[in-house]
Amino acid sequence: MPTIGVGRDRLFAALGRTYTQEEFEDLCFSFGIELDDVTTEKAIVRKEKHLEEEVDEGEEVIYKIEVPANRYDLLCLEGLAQALRVFCGVQEIPTYSLADISKDAMLKMHVKPETSLIRPYIVCAILRGVTFDQARYNSFIDLQDKLHQNICRRRTLVAIGTHDLDKLEGPFTYEALPPSSINFVPLKQEKNFRADELMEFYKSDLKLKKFLHIIEGSPVFPVIYDSKRTVLSLPPIINGARSAITLETKNVFIECTATDLTKAKIVLNTMVTAFSEYCEKKFVIEPVEVISSDGKSCIYPDLSIYNMEVSLSYITGLIGVSLEMEEVTGLLNRMQLLAKQSVADNKQGNIVVSVPPSRSDVLHPCDVMEDVAIAYGFNAIKDKAIIDNKGSKRLAASLRLLPLNELSDLIRKEVAMMGFTEVLTFILCSSKENFGMLNRKDDETISVVIGNPRSSDFEAVRTSLMPGILKTVAHNKDHPKPIKIFEVGDIVVLDDTKDVGARNQRQLAALYCGSNAGFEIVHGLVDRVMEKNGVPFVSPGDRTGYYIVRSDEPEFLAGRQAKIVYKGHHIGTFGIVHPEVLSNFDIPDPCSFAELNIESFL
Repeated sequence: MPTIGVGRDRLFAALGRTYTQEEFEDLCFSFGIELDDVTTEKAIVRKEKHLEEEVDEGEEVIYKIEVPANRYDLLCLEGLAQALRVFCGVQEIPTYSLADISKDAMLKMHVKPETSLIRPYIVCAILRGVTFDQARYNSFIDLQDKLHQNICRRRTLVAIGTHDLDKLEGPFTYEALPPSSINFVPLKQEKNFRADELMEFYKSDLKLKKFLHIIEGSPVFPVIYDSKRTVLSLPPIINGARSAITLETKNVFIECTATDLTKAKIVLNTMVTAFSEYCEKKFVIEPVEVISSDGKSCIYPDLSIYNMEVSLSYITGLIGVSLEMEEVTGLLNRMQLLAKQSVADNKQGNIVVSVPPSRSDVLHPCDVMEDVAIAYGFNAIKDKAIIDNKGSKRLAASLRLLPLNELSDLIRKEVAMMGFTEVLTFILCSSKENFGMLNRKDDETISVVIGNPRSSDFEAVRTSLMPGILKTVAHNKDHPKPIKIFEVGDIVVLDDTKDVGARNQRQLAALYCGSNAGFEIVHGLVDRVMEKNGVPFVSPGDRTGYYIVRSDEPEFLAGRQAKIVYKGHHIGTFGIVHPEVLSNFDIPDPCSFAELNIESFL
């Protein structure tokens, strides 16, 4: 989850009161965020440079606060402080609106057809009469960086440009031209560069070189001009120096170019809703008309409120506590979701929730339910007893273990009592570990492949617990023998019958490694797990219990392996690990391994 750094004193000033650290931690917990660290700017620099700690009483205290990954509105002090003020009841939910200007008076952004070749979308807005100071300016720039790293996916999906409107003259055009025909002075430079020269220039820039690949190989580069052919920006790389914003800037022009229009709208709304409180007319944003190459016209930003109907029974049923309509609407209002009871005769038990443009994370009734649970307090849910129709107390449904998790815990306990040590391994692995190193072939019908892995070690989702278990032994091969380890965890396999195209499956895996293979030990473990689940050993073909039959899996030694068949279904395999597989994982000692699907017992 992303972490933001805000000045403690400035945050407390924005909240209208001072908190002790313990009080602020409690407030964060109540709101569903976390105070991760307390530091100072100089301490951060010293840590980065590996210098010794020094104490300076005059340093500004920085709160590092961890926020949910989908709460883009909390990525700056302005949005965080506003959300906490509403949560604490010291501020009403803001109402955002567009400036009342005619369509003819709006600034225009004309989109050329060539932009479809590289970065087809653009959305724009204007903040009029903004008052910046150094702290506000820094926060404004920092929010752009946070959004670029988060929802913008390092500028590949969306790139934000902010400009001093008073230094420009509309209307604007968004074009895509050959790099040799684009000339301008980029931000923080004094020399005029051609776009292709600029790409070479920034290959030595530690910050900007990470974004060059987005457009570097394209025959055309995206570029934004004003009416005098002044370059505003070369997205997603750099803005022009001419339109740079400063502390004296009063009117800010914001443009977001994108390959994903939905993400661009969210980013633009996040920027304008967070900083429109500094406008001369608070929470009023001036729109811009974007005219596409086919003549279609759209006005941005889209600040329309999304209304959603959610039944009271849905919310209380999932949380597991009994709440009245007024209580639920009050809790939602604290979370910046304007809520009221439905007036429709046949929907008296429904709540109409108005989702503001700043809350792009609310997409489904479950998101509304989550906000109610946060505002109500998870500790309060834990302490809330439910009285059933027989008059007895029971735990709230949201606090009871799912049957699969309860079974998993029981199996963990039983296997641990057999002398095995539990391990926890990564759910992501390399395709080589998932298949080749296990002597398996990848027919591309089983494994879920990661689209943009950070490294080759995490390019697929495991289809077996075996790679992780063997890697654990390989890293501990000098440990005294025997090594007896197990894991209860999920694998993921492709499944066309599921709406997401894949499904999770809970597995138990255990491995014995010693001076001998220990086949009888893992066989005994399988029998013990079956016995504790009340499953009898039966003759082959009998569907009332389980039996074992010969198998021929490439990761096991031929003739020293067996399939586990339960109620007519193959649920697992155990055997002596093939010497070639052990060699692939650099394990010198013989091993036996068992793995089975424990969901089949439910």
